[in-house]
Amino acid sequence: MILKFRRIRVFLKLELSETLQKFIDSQDWIFAKTYAETWPHEYIVQERVDNELYMKLAHHIDRYGYESYFYKMKQIYFDYDGRTYWHMENIINRCEEGETYHRREIEGRLPEDK
Repeated sequence: MILKFRRIRVFLKLELSETLQKFIDSQDWIFAKTYAETWPHEYIVQERVDNELYMKLAHHIDRYGYESYFYKMKQIYFDYDGRTYWHMENIINRCEEGETYHRREIEGRLPEDK
């Protein structure tokens, strides 16, 4: 009985708070033109948004996300509302869940080397 309760409690913590949901929804996400054909995604820059909320979202990704790879680089990802989020230094990125490296590798849709 206790184990079931703990599992439920951990699962509920994975959900984003209403504050972070509103933060995500209110941002003007920038489309990454450089990667439009190979790795389409959007991003926000820490210095251009509310710093406290940026840090809370980055922390949430780190704490409740999962490890996966982008080629050989290990990264922490967090899925929310059909998109996958990750951060690197002062940038939080997001892409459609179907456009992650992992999903595209499984489906044989990795970009060709140029």
